[in-house]
Amino acid sequence: MKNPRDIIKRPVITEKTSDLMEEKKYVFEVDIKANKTEIKKAIEDIFGVKVEKVNTIKMPAKPKRFGRYSGYTSPWKKAIVKLSEDSKPIELFEV
Repeated sequence: MKNPRDIIKRPVITEKTSDLMEEKKYVFEVDIKANKTEIKKAIEDIFGVKVEKVNTIKMPAKPKRFGRYSGYTSPWKKAIVKLSEDSKPIELFEV
């Protein structure tokens, strides 16, 4: 089994995801080969919460240019994790 910190790479923090945090939904960049059950176990192990549901989205590579050189960004996978009603919220920021 993979290390949970290899599956969960980083949280995705935008205005839209901070609005989702009020609904107990959190967005993470995850390993592109990870499935929903691996993501669920990794979140529960790292943060000590109960996960109700996991939705995943594969984000495609985008074309980018730097001067005359062109290429693509790497494709990545995003997971939207919904916590159960009785679990505590995940503290992503230290206030």
